[in-house]
Amino acid sequence: MTTLYDDVGGEPVFRRLVDLFYDGVANDPVLLPLYGDEDLGPGGGPRNRLALFLMQYWGGPTTYSDDRGHPRLRMRHAGWQIGPREREAWLSHMLAAVAQLDVPEEARDQLTDYLMGAAHSLMNAPGHS
Repeated sequence: MTTLYDDVGGEPVFRRLVDLFYDGVANDPVLLPLYGDEDLGPGGGPRNRLALFLMQYWGGPTTYSDDRGHPRLRMRHAGWQIGPREREAWLSHMLAAVAQLDVPEEARDQLTDYLMGAAHSLMNAPGHS
């Protein structure tokens, strides 16, 4: 049985997804301040963590959990106010990145559904804008 990770081409595809996403974040006035002094450049911490998480979630290596433990996404994002404005900014860059991938339509739909659900689940400041 293959996984979505295998079906889309493995690590290079997820690294490209994350690179496309962070290329958008690098100039986003809503999201950029949330990263503080983090290195958003190629190979930087946030890019690597997100890539490892997504690869593991979709059936790839367990490096994320091996290095960082259980993902606990809500807990890991609790320090930031994530309201509708932040959610929509995040989704706009992530969905644009997914749209640029050369992957089967079914995989694109699965990625999109997951990312939309994740973005909504991480909101912790519904009235924040």
